[in-house]
Amino acid sequence: MTAGLILWSHAIAAFLFGVLALWAWRRGGRAIPGRPLAVALAATALWALAVAGIGGAETGTRIAELLRNFSWLGFMILLVRRDGNVRQPMALAAVYGVIALISSIAVALHVVGAAASARPEILNAALLLRMLASIATLVMLRALHQAVAPTASTGLRWILMALAGLIFIDLNLFSVAYLSADWPQTLVAVRGLGMIMVAVAMAAGLQRKDRWSVQVSRTIAYQSLSFVAVAVYFAVLALATSAIATVGGSSARMLQTAFVFGSTAAILTLASSTWLRAWTKVKLAKHLFRHRYDYRAEWIRFTETLGAPSGIAPLDERSVKAIADLVESPGGTLLVPEGAGLGHGAIWNWDRDATGPAAPALVLHLARTGRILELDALRQSDSVEAALVPGWMFERADAWILVPLPHQGALAGAILLARPPLDRALDWEDFDLLKVAGRQVGSYLAEQRAHQALADAQRFDEFNRRFAFILHDIKNLVSQLTLTARNAERHADKPEFRADMIETLRDSAEKMTALLARLSQHGPRRAEPLRPVAVRPLAERLASGRRAQHPVLVSGDGAIAIADPIALEQVIAHLMQNAIDASPATEPVRIALSTDPGQVIVEVIDRGVGMSPAFVRDKLFRPFVSSKSGGFGIGVFEARQLAEQMGGRIDVTSREGEGSRFRITLPGATDSIVEQAA
Repeated sequence: MTAGLILWSHAIAAFLFGVLALWAWRRGGRAIPGRPLAVALAATALWALAVAGIGGAETGTRIAELLRNFSWLGFMILLVRRDGNVRQPMALAAVYGVIALISSIAVALHVVGAAASARPEILNAALLLRMLASIATLVMLRALHQAVAPTASTGLRWILMALAGLIFIDLNLFSVAYLSADWPQTLVAVRGLGMIMVAVAMAAGLQRKDRWSVQVSRTIAYQSLSFVAVAVYFAVLALATSAIATVGGSSARMLQTAFVFGSTAAILTLASSTWLRAWTKVKLAKHLFRHRYDYRAEWIRFTETLGAPSGIAPLDERSVKAIADLVESPGGTLLVPEGAGLGHGAIWNWDRDATGPAAPALVLHLARTGRILELDALRQSDSVEAALVPGWMFERADAWILVPLPHQGALAGAILLARPPLDRALDWEDFDLLKVAGRQVGSYLAEQRAHQALADAQRFDEFNRRFAFILHDIKNLVSQLTLTARNAERHADKPEFRADMIETLRDSAEKMTALLARLSQHGPRRAEPLRPVAVRPLAERLASGRRAQHPVLVSGDGAIAIADPIALEQVIAHLMQNAIDASPATEPVRIALSTDPGQVIVEVIDRGVGMSPAFVRDKLFRPFVSSKSGGFGIGVFEARQLAEQMGGRIDVTSREGEGSRFRITLPGATDSIVEQAA
């Protein structure tokens, strides 16, 4: 077991020192001599590899250790020469030379002792010299630390302390070997683990250098650390199975199998934990890198999400995801301008029914300040800002932060993010990144709305152009009919003229039918005076005309509205046809009539495909927007206009996959009005 631990610990240490050597070689600086440090780290990696590969007592390992010591002494001398506070560099160089000489003699004695059949006197003398060199090196490190500490960077102090730890571990091993007259294998194994800790400390020093910033890819860093973690796991696994084989007896194989399966299952369970992965990422970013975020990678991912093809998801939903991904949030919702306030819009991994509106005061505050609101802090606050936040946000325990989306002094919306798996407070980097991203999303959304408005204007232009052609054809027909009427006054008694007139009328009727097909059933009409209208007979007549196409049920009675009968018929016909188009053939459309004090309510209900809240708010009542292939999208738009002209309104309730309910509310007729009309 001890031999396995020596092998694995020194091999891992060799790998870590090798990586550090490459790191230091690529980055030099004024505060730390980078390439001499890289040479010392490489020599340390070579020595650790020799211990793991051929053992600690071999001549090659002794020579590798001597090269390691020479490299670190050279690194220390360069630090002394760079520091202006050291007034006697030549004297100190002589001291370093004596230490190097003692180390060389110690190695030579080890070689001689091995050739002389390991005579104990020679080996003890070599151990004493190595102890002396270690103590002298520690003394020089102490003096060096005191000399450079006032002006040294934090990273340099970390490296010097880690080097002191390396020498102290060697001194401890040499001391025990000398006192016990034996080379303690257990301490050799412990030395390997200590070398791993020294390598980690030096890595922290390289990262913390004030004037030597490390630019290492986070992906490579995470992958390297993952590799080290896997290597350590297999080393521990090997040591544990060796120990079980030693003490397990006849049950060793079963115990080894149970340990391997159990430990692997435990590791996989921990690795699959979302919270643990988030915690590990935060800790690594905090302690290994100068900044929390890799801004280049984050911005590339952010822009790719926003610029994804629209067929994948709407821009509103992609905007929520792009902001949420920056801070590891699992979901969110977009609040969009609705009147003077904010209304709920697109969602991403969010509960649709748990959102609500926001007051105009909050919109003005966000547009004026651009502040990102941390809801956890505001929940415990009595500030004016906390009073602006709607209550439904505070009631949601998973509501985390509110990110405004400013654009040219106005507010294009706001994104409410859900709490991440690892809850944490935001710092200045989070705020800066979210502010920049919020402005970018705001400009995207504003540009999309401008394009939509332009597209609507273009469709109006197209509609006017088509209508101009239709008017031209109608003018020709009117001229033809007018001419026929004038000639009829003079030639009506002639059979030939009557036959020609019939042919002309037939041809004109066919042309007008074609024009009506082009113009569709929608169009402006002259408003009639409002009067009492019995709604039930009108609804029954419309339903009977559609029952050959789709089942339609009418319920309720006694509803008399103050309305234009032609306009009311057109409103109900529009909504009923849309409900029929949206419903399966087996699901009837219902027209429910009811009264309320002073009001008549007509509800058109279907169990069809339904609509999303975003579609109802943004597209349902807009002209030229239709979910039907080839539809003009004027029916619902015109129905609402007609209802409002009669003093009523249309409200919509719809859920995707469950159907829609259109509620027409009109003024109701009193008994006196009904009697006067009768």
